[in-house]
Amino acid sequence: MRRSPRPKLRLVPRTLLASAVLGSLFAGTTAQAQQEKKEPQEQAVQSVVVEASRVSQIGIADTASAGVITQKQLEARTVYRAGELLEAAPGLIVSQHSGEGKANQFYLRGFNLDHGTDLRTTVDGMLVNQRSHAHGQGWTDLNFMIPELATRLEYRKGPYFADEGDFSSAGAVSVRYANVLPEGIASVGIGSNGFRRTLLANSPVVGNGHLLYALELFRNDGPFLVGDDYRKINGVLRYSEGNAASGFNLSAMGYHGSWHSTDQVPSRAVADGSLGRYAAVDQTDGGSAYRYSLSGEWHRNSETTSTLVNAYMIHNRLDLFSNFTYFLDDPVNGDQFGQPDRRVTTGINASQLWRTTLLGRESENKVGVQLQNDNIFNGLYSTVAQQRISGTRDDHIVESSAALFVENTTRWTDTFRTIAGLRADYFRFDVNSKLTPANSGSANDSKLNPKLNLVFGPWNKTEYYFNVGGGFHSNDARGATISVDPKTGDAADKVSPLVRSKGIEVGLRTEIIPGLQSSLSLYRLDFDSELTFAGDAGTTEAGRPSRRTGFEFSNYYKPTNWLTIDADVAFARARFRDVDVVGQRIPGAVEGVASLALAVDNLGPYFGALQLRYFGPRPLLEDNSVRSQGTATLNGRFGYKLNASTKIELEGYNLTNRRDAAIDYYYASRLPGEPAAGVNDIHFHPIESRSFRVSLNTTF
Repeated sequence: MRRSPRPKLRLVPRTLLASAVLGSLFAGTTAQAQQEKKEPQEQAVQSVVVEASRVSQIGIADTASAGVITQKQLEARTVYRAGELLEAAPGLIVSQHSGEGKANQFYLRGFNLDHGTDLRTTVDGMLVNQRSHAHGQGWTDLNFMIPELATRLEYRKGPYFADEGDFSSAGAVSVRYANVLPEGIASVGIGSNGFRRTLLANSPVVGNGHLLYALELFRNDGPFLVGDDYRKINGVLRYSEGNAASGFNLSAMGYHGSWHSTDQVPSRAVADGSLGRYAAVDQTDGGSAYRYSLSGEWHRNSETTSTLVNAYMIHNRLDLFSNFTYFLDDPVNGDQFGQPDRRVTTGINASQLWRTTLLGRESENKVGVQLQNDNIFNGLYSTVAQQRISGTRDDHIVESSAALFVENTTRWTDTFRTIAGLRADYFRFDVNSKLTPANSGSANDSKLNPKLNLVFGPWNKTEYYFNVGGGFHSNDARGATISVDPKTGDAADKVSPLVRSKGIEVGLRTEIIPGLQSSLSLYRLDFDSELTFAGDAGTTEAGRPSRRTGFEFSNYYKPTNWLTIDADVAFARARFRDVDVVGQRIPGAVEGVASLALAVDNLGPYFGALQLRYFGPRPLLEDNSVRSQGTATLNGRFGYKLNASTKIELEGYNLTNRRDAAIDYYYASRLPGEPAAGVNDIHFHPIESRSFRVSLNTTF
């Protein structure tokens, strides 16, 4: 993509557990059957999940780059913000380029995924990515998530899974909440920079089931000159009945947050001392958001079939105010803009699996349907101190999609199985552009994508994988119907509503060394185009075809009953596939990523953890003439169990107090007194300085 004066250069680009209860009933079934059974069994194996270390994926996973993180592992992580829980997935970096409360920034497999494009994220089957969002396609706001309720995190990478659709080309992460808590939870925490947190959760017996409730109150300022003043309230209410074979749950969730934004700052102003590292040019940036959802899930398992249905309705609202270029476009009023987004999302996912034989071999077939509709009202306005002075876009969007997938898993021999799938997606976009009627219209598109996974082994506790498949991501609906640039009035080109991706991967997974689980994957991922909708400008930027190649090496080692070690390293080479004199690098594309986590427990009353994460320098221009610096953080925690039900924990963040950046962009901005054309510069958002939090946690 060529240089843009805008900073939002987003370059887009089963299961767990062989169940302790039902596993013996289906000992001869295939890995896919084990995958399908996992979700209905969650309630029955709750206590097992809590105590288990990482679950073996030999005979279960379809690729080397898929896995399951248990509740015990999730509990050991030190997270500054709720979204960082996803960093349990190897090679995934979760960051922030603006004020708390805003959706996180994600990096994975050579992508700067901006706020979630090409990383499909679900919580209890509800899609978190928001389509045709005011600020960024695939907007993934995880601030409503309560880590203590997460019993399992599953991750998959690449377009090789028939039941994963939009946004999943780079990867997909699924978080599952508990139906029943082993014990009630009460937690109170205080810390540096105005941190305060209170949590109360329990799941008492009510009628024939359990009523889980959770309430979280949270506040944090961060180290900024004018604090984030991020305040949020989270609530969950869930009623569940049943067991592994048959059951259901009904859930209501509510979240509300508000914050002041300290956005990225120009390096030149920090270097000359005119602006502090934790200051901001426009101190009126900020936002507020809420999310309310109703959802339900029903499952039924037998020896020969598995049925799963979940449905949801989500009401999201965001009011976001940002200023990245300061006084470049408007030297009098400044360049702050407001991006309101209000939507109701409804969806249903249903699948049926039946076990049979194929040519005398164990086989199973799965068919599923996924429906989603988004009724969206959003816009783009010029603002001063969050007060509108003019409008660029004001749109009503209805985006609907339907998907049908089929999948067959057959175990041909004791050491060879195949998983073959086919997925069909259809999208329809309807846009009513109120300020520029010429940009109104309708569009539709469809994609048919085959998937094939070959699994060889195990031999000597080692499996080998070959995976190939197609995927896609949707573009913003407004780009599919645009005809006039809303700022300049010039003619604008429509973009393809759906953009195809193609992936190929080879890998292995081994447990040949006692206590050590390792996986290695080599992959290539192509996109036909990296088209993105520039939400800050109201126009569509046409990108170029791209290719990412890389490897990931993941290790989980438990040498003793008191120590676990996670060590992961990944590298990606991201390039545009066409030839252009501006260069072949993809700006912002992450290259090297590494993490090391140590967790200590079962040492009497003491426990603790250390987490080192690193993501390396990235090109900021196509010709690689400007690059970011690398970023490294060391977090940790130390805890003491006062008794069987009460513990105290001290958590520390950025313990080495490094002055690194969470994100870097290169673009033109203008400060007062600078030339009218502005100054090209690196703009960065600093990582938070060293800070500590202490919490008292009790169960009841």
